[in-house]
Amino acid sequence: MYDAIEEFLQNHNNLMTIRYSFSEIKKMTKNFKEKLGEGGYGTVFKGTLRSGRHVVVKMLGKSKANGQEFTNEVATIGRIHHVNVVQLIGFCFHGSKRALVYEFMPHGSLNKYIFSSEGSILLSCEKTYNIALGVARGIEYLHRGCDMQILHFDIKPHNILLDENFIPKVSDFGLAKLYPIENNTISLTAARGTLGYMAPELFYKNIGSISYKADVYSFGMLLMEMVGKRKNLNAFAEHSSQIYFPTWVYDQFNNEKDIEIGYATEEEKEMTMKMIIVALWCIQTNPSNRPSMNKVIEMLEGEVEHLQIPPKPPLSSPERVTKDCENNSSQTWTSTQSGECT
Repeated sequence: MYDAIEEFLQNHNNLMTIRYSFSEIKKMTKNFKEKLGEGGYGTVFKGTLRSGRHVVVKMLGKSKANGQEFTNEVATIGRIHHVNVVQLIGFCFHGSKRALVYEFMPHGSLNKYIFSSEGSILLSCEKTYNIALGVARGIEYLHRGCDMQILHFDIKPHNILLDENFIPKVSDFGLAKLYPIENNTISLTAARGTLGYMAPELFYKNIGSISYKADVYSFGMLLMEMVGKRKNLNAFAEHSSQIYFPTWVYDQFNNEKDIEIGYATEEEKEMTMKMIIVALWCIQTNPSNRPSMNKVIEMLEGEVEHLQIPPKPPLSSPERVTKDCENNSSQTWTSTQSGECT
């Protein structure tokens, strides 16, 4: 694994990042003094560069994929720069020690701002809309703004970071894949991503081919959670407030009922309706029915009167999810945040 990573680094000398020694990593984190979090990927620490700039240092744990998550990050965001994509400042590769150094995002992940059950500070409607637009621009840049298209495959609230001005940055490229721009479809040996945000074609091969539209689907699920202020699914919900949010939205539209948006101005109601309608288009079962991210931005920036409600996807009901969970929990494409059937 170490030889493969070193060979990769030697062959990618055009990266816009700094290679740090392990002693420099220890110095910038004050010997790993301030831990910010921990996960399956490893441990995250706060650090400071010699210039005084704050950074985040992600120390990768034992590799699950022959070091691929490390090279994925370096190969993708190590060569690009965009206001809505987190900046990789540098990396460290020294024997078994692998670290990634990012710009510091003082407001952390979007996760804690949209799920009220986690004691979050809820964002205003305008701020939510601007974050949605920023995330869309970041993903669109990954798909079409580089010399290679970058498919993220893990768009979710946890992987959207917010800077001091609540400008969103797409982060965590451990599952990302690089493809030539002209490739309309791609081949994957295994499904990748977080259940609940993964596009159905990653599991059900007869739905359509895998392409950048998988990220569009994930963005739609993210958008639904941003608007609904809760996770999208509880298949065994006993109360109407816990029902799968996209299904509830369709039911409101089908019954010609207004979606109550609380104490909102007309402008806020329009923003919310645009986000809901765009999300419904993004989570269409058939990938060819989903818009490109460029079209998503156009829809979000346009007038709500020009948007049509898409048809209801056949796989979006809790009944289908429950059935899939019972039949084959390892294959279901819509599940809880933890990736397990409820």
